[in-house]
Order: sequence, then structure tokens, then C-alpha cells
Amino acid sequence: MILFAIIDVLGTIPVIIELRSRVGHIQSERASIAALVLMVGFLFAGEAILKVIGLDIASFAIAGSLVIFIIAMEMIMGINLFKEEMPTTVSIVPIAFPLIAGAGTMTTLLSLKSQYQTQNIVVGIVVNTIVVYLVLKNVQWLEKLLGPTGVNILRKAFGVILLAIAIKLFRSNTHL
Repeated sequence: MILFAIIDVLGTIPVIIELRSRVGHIQSERASIAALVLMVGFLFAGEAILKVIGLDIASFAIAGSLVIFIIAMEMIMGINLFKEEMPTTVSIVPIAFPLIAGAGTMTTLLSLKSQYQTQNIVVGIVVNTIVVYLVLKNVQWLEKLLGPTGVNILRKAFGVILLAIAIKLFRSNTHL
């Protein structure tokens, strides 16, 4: 559920709709597989990368909790603190990274390693990738089903969940 909230594929439906309207077809299979590979790869190699630069998982988890906090505030308040340039073509890069497997997701993966077993996180990644694939494949239907108000409500609800997750990660890694 933590990954589901941070990936927030339902909350990104408006962005996906905009990308699809600009360039046409979204390659949902390629985007989902690329996101899966990125997330699993970072889950296993991320800690080694941190060691090379002299950071521990707890410090990264605290930093990650702050990033997640900011993302949650964006979702709740409807503001954009992180500015991203809109691509001219839809490919693996704008959909898989940074939209699905972005900085918040990568930070969360390493933060989760301090609290959960790796095999449970991998299962969470796979389940979330399946959900991402289904959403990408059915984005037109979801747009009609939810409507603008429904999409906005989902985004705010997931924002509150992310806010609670950020506070939990911060507290557990600072021992407050």
C-alpha cells in the first residue's frame, strides 16, 4: 500500500491523459516493464550506491520522508513544487521515469528496506507494476468513470496517506 500511495498511478491519470492527448498512443507494456526493472534494480543496488557515497539507510530514509512529505503536500494542496518539463514524445522516459518510478518511489524503496523484508518489497513492486499496467491500458475508461472530481478526490486521499507514511518513516528512523 505504501508503494501504491507513492507511485500514485491513479493520481497521475490527469498527466497520463495529457501525455496521451499530445502524442497519441502510450506503450503501456514497455513503460510498465521499464518501471519494474528500475524499481527492482534500485531496491538491490541502491544501498550499495549509498555506501559508495557514505550514507546509511536511516539517513536516506529520513531524507526520503521529507521528499514524501513534500509530494504529499503537493497532492493535498494542489500545488506543484517539483517542476518537470513536459516531453514532446511519450516513451519509456516520461512514463516509466520519472512519472511512475520517480525520485519519491526510489526514496521510498530504500526507506522501506529499513522496515520490511526485501522479498515483501519485491512482491509490492510487482503488484504495483500490474496496477500501473492496468491503469495505463485503461486510462480512457478510467477518465470517463471517475470524472474530474473523482480524480481530484483520489489525489487528495492518497496525499493524506502519503503524509502519514512520511511522518511514520521520519519517526521510526529518528526514534522520536
